[in-house]
Formats: sequence, structure tokens, C-alpha cells
Amino acid sequence: MAFVLAPAMPIEAWLAELDKWSRNSPDFFVGRPIILDLAALPLDPAEIGELIATLAERGIRVMGIEGTQTDQLGPALPPVLKGGRATGSSETAVPATTDAGASRRQEPSTLLVETPIRSGQSVIFPYGDITVLGAVSSGAEVVAGGSIHVYGALRGRAMAGSMGNAKARIFCSRNEAELISIDGYYRTAEEMDANLRNRPTQCWLEDRILSIAALD
Repeated sequence: MAFVLAPAMPIEAWLAELDKWSRNSPDFFVGRPIILDLAALPLDPAEIGELIATLAERGIRVMGIEGTQTDQLGPALPPVLKGGRATGSSETAVPATTDAGASRRQEPSTLLVETPIRSGQSVIFPYGDITVLGAVSSGAEVVAGGSIHVYGALRGRAMAGSMGNAKARIFCSRNEAELISIDGYYRTAEEMDANLRNRPTQCWLEDRILSIAALD
């Protein structure tokens, strides 16, 4: 699955937020195919090339471009993709749009996911909570700037507080998680108490220690 980055003006502030995201999740972009959505940026080919080079310096490799009418970008730039979905309309992922002004206007905010999240899918919502009504399959991931609520089984990875929110929590109806993380502190399945598996649990961070407790 390709991951969509949607830059916003001013670019310097957007890049600063992207750097903050990368510091909290340093391996997040490793090996991921990236689509650059330029719908919010009126850039010419030279400016697009400069932006792609800046992202490459951060280890982010762009495989395609959306949201621009510039069809003649030249062989040095990724191709303009045709027939794709508009940014934010995907049923399986929310793009990491890091527009600080937009986030302030929308707070508090919650993303509601009404379908199960299948293996290989990602749901990313940097500036609020995520509520999943179904299950999160093994190999899937949920990344939220706030808290995460899973009303089905949590079998994949759940990363809350991804933008530096140590007060975020993770709630699930059945804990079968491969990994849980809050504000960069994490536990894998092997590090969890066996008595806390396959039951409703909550996770929180206290004094830099990731705690897990049963809810039943």
C-alpha cells in the first residue's frame, strides 16, 4: 500500500512537523512507497524537484505524484499518477498531513473507522484519537496523535501519542497486539504479561513506563 504525504503551506513549518513525526517514529517511512499529493501547493517543476530532493534527504523516496496538472515533469521526477483516489478518501489510510494551523482549527478531533483494518493496512491520524469499531488484524497498524480505541480484537500494532502526547492511552476489547506504543515507548507481544492477553485492556504511560491493565 502506498502512503500519501500531502504538504501544506508554509513548507518550512510542514517539514518541521514531518521531522517531529520522524523523530517519534524513526522507522516509519523505511521501505514504504510514498505518493506526494501536491493539491494544496501550486509548484512549478523546479520547485517540485526541490521538494522531492528535500524529502530524499530525510530518507523519504517518492514513487509518484498526485494533485498537479503538470504533466511534463521530465525524466528526473516521479510520474504524475492518473485515476487515483483523492487524498483523504482512502478507506484504508489517512495521509500524514502535517498542517499545524489546520490541526488547531479541528481540535478536538476523532477519526472513526467503521470497518475492520486488514493485514498490511495502515490508519494514521496525527492530530487526534482513532476509534476502530472492528478488529485490527495481524500485520495492520493504527497510528494516532491521541488515544486509540479498538472495539474488536487488537492483533496488529497500535501506536498512540505519536506526535509526543504522553497522556494518550490505548483501549481494546481483546488484547492480542503484536506491539503497543505510547509516545515512542513500546512493548511487544513477548514482553506482555500472559494474563493480560485475550482480554479487554487499557495501556498508558506513567513515569516513562508503559503499563497495561485489564478492564474486566
